Amino acid sequence: MDTTIRERDIVKQVIQRYAQFKPSHGDIRLDTVFDDVQNRYALMQVGWDRGRRVRGNLIYVTLSEGKVWVEYDGMEQGITKDLIAAGIPPERIVLAFLPKEQTAATA
Repeated sequence: MDTTIRERDIVKQVIQRYAQFKPSHGDIRLDTVFDDVQNRYALMQVGWDRGRRVRGNLIYVTLSEGKVWVEYDGMEQGITKDLIAAGIPPERIVLAFLPKEQTAATA
């Protein structure tokens, strides 16, 4: 299997697992957004909590230049360890939300 396709499948599986969680408060749903054409993958939160609208990214991952770019990770424990445990080598993961000198993933 092509590396990009394999890594795309892993990213989607990990995000789908997070989408199964129920937020601890509020009436919030978690939506997956998968774009296989542009290799963009996200987990969004949408809903209401204590009379206020909740919406925005929880996770945003892109595949580009032979790497998995974690553009945004709003999860408490972070998704990097899950991506590595699922089979993506750490050297192929870039933590794009950090300054350039700190972008390599570490387990």
